[in-house]
Amino acid sequence: MKKVYPKQYFVKFARLYLIAKKMTTTDNTAVLLIHCPDRPGLLASVTEFINVNKGNILYLDQWVNKEENLFFMRVEWDLAHFEIPREKINEYFTTLIANRLEMKFSLHFKDVKPRMAIFVSKMSHCLYDMLARYAAGEWNVEIPLIVSNHPDLKPIAERFDIEFTCVPITKENKAEQETVELALLKQYNIDFIVLARYMQVLSDNFIQHYPNAIINIHHSFLPAF
Repeated sequence: MKKVYPKQYFVKFARLYLIAKKMTTTDNTAVLLIHCPDRPGLLASVTEFINVNKGNILYLDQWVNKEENLFFMRVEWDLAHFEIPREKINEYFTTLIANRLEMKFSLHFKDVKPRMAIFVSKMSHCLYDMLARYAAGEWNVEIPLIVSNHPDLKPIAERFDIEFTCVPITKENKAEQETVELALLKQYNIDFIVLARYMQVLSDNFIQHYPNAIINIHHSFLPAF
């Protein structure tokens, strides 16, 4: 006869599983984001670099843009037994792999939270959604600064205890005010920017200060976002 366990057993086992999973989760990992011209052996070269130095690969994804012949890759590995000191990984990977294969890459560490600034105007729905997820701990980021060209959303920033700065922009003062914004970003050590219905077009000069580090949330992306 099949034994039937009480419901509380499954609840208890589920809790134990979640606790064990949390205990085995580590933030001591490195992440490489790579793109370069596609050619044979790219995947093998990167994984060999990690494996021979005793890194345990936790996640790997790759994609090839065939029209542009570009290879993209994201790989994350455990640093617990990795033989290259974390402060030397960038140097070693550049010398041994990236230069030879014409790779452009960025290196990130899971225990280092990137600092994100949010740019807004008057519409609040994107900002509310982002800050709710941030407050719930869904994102491994810090948000020390919200910048706006209008003062309307300041109460929301205050509610979440985030610094809010209004930098009004017109056609006549755009260059001057962008200089003010860039100084703020430097002051708060911002790593990347999210435009959450920020109703201004950033100048080329501004973008050059944060290449590949600006995310624009278009309203058509909101269901997925």
